[in-house]
Amino acid sequence: MQSLDEARAVCETYLPGLLSKLSESPLADLEKPDNQGLELFRSAGGPALVIPKAYAGLGANALDAVRVTRAIGAAAPSLAVASTMHHFSVATIFTLAESLRSSGVEWALLEGIATQNLLVSSGFAEGNPGQGILSPTVSGTRADGGIVVNGAKRPCSMSRSMNLLSASVAVPREDGGQETVLMLLPAETPGVSVHPFWKSDVLAGAESDEVRLTDVFVDERLLVPTEIGERGEIDELQTIGFMWFEMLITSCYLGMASALVEKAFASKRITPAVVADLGIRIETAAQLLEGIARQLMAKEGDNAALARAMVARYGAQEAIVDSARRAVEALGGMAYIGSPDVAYLAAACHCVSFHPPSKGATSAALAASFRGDVLRFD
Repeated sequence: MQSLDEARAVCETYLPGLLSKLSESPLADLEKPDNQGLELFRSAGGPALVIPKAYAGLGANALDAVRVTRAIGAAAPSLAVASTMHHFSVATIFTLAESLRSSGVEWALLEGIATQNLLVSSGFAEGNPGQGILSPTVSGTRADGGIVVNGAKRPCSMSRSMNLLSASVAVPREDGGQETVLMLLPAETPGVSVHPFWKSDVLAGAESDEVRLTDVFVDERLLVPTEIGERGEIDELQTIGFMWFEMLITSCYLGMASALVEKAFASKRITPAVVADLGIRIETAAQLLEGIARQLMAKEGDNAALARAMVARYGAQEAIVDSARRAVEALGGMAYIGSPDVAYLAAACHCVSFHPPSKGATSAALAASFRGDVLRFD
């Protein structure tokens, strides 16, 4: 598939040798817990991928990041999901480093991540039914020089390989209200522990277990306040991070579906009409996600850009699930029975709908947005 080959070429440019190394292991091995995927990613310089060159990173723009993620998703789905959480966290840090709220410590963090190949996990609210992605799963209380945090994030990808943990924290205000702050802390901080959680075989290699925080002290220099607008819209820092997440996590599944479509294209029994049909669906998803990337590259981080990004995510999601289904159908029952990879990729592709916010949860907000209101996530 031409577009997938192009994505692989971009991946090779930034992370030379990674795809070749991944191809040496069966897919089933790469999807097991304690697989070598994250270490290969680290060895190839993956943690520095989206960090700007000004901070010693590789400087991949959002469009290239989509393509690299797609290529990895086609080769190692669990690695794609895990590394996306890293890139999402890093993108939030460098957005902050370029904002007026920067404390000056962000550039040092980014440089350390890039030069030491550190992995940053994401402890935001993903995975909790009925809870918004921006709603903290941990709470903090003010202490001298910082806050003391308690709570848990489950699932939390890269839980056993992370060097740093980023998360949102709910902190009481003096007026009786509550504010949300972003924190970043070393994984070896006293009070941080990892516990088994993920029981499915699908995407088990992403290390998505429970990270528990018990009386963890976080220095105030590693805390960033967030802001909510008068109409309930999130601030630019959160918006940019949100757009990076939606773009990259969906690109993981674009890669998985692309691998299935590529297998279908190689089948001698497939007709040109089916090839065209599959190609249209998978390329629709790719172009929608690349549209989000172009918004980020144009520094479009307002509420209208977020609304467009969510429309693109849901459109891509539908195209991914549909193209995976059609590819399996085109391959036929014998291919499904004879290749565990086909069944695995088909199951993994459906996980795209589990990442927040679900379309059902945002239907009212999207409807209001289409009528001219701001897009709000409660």
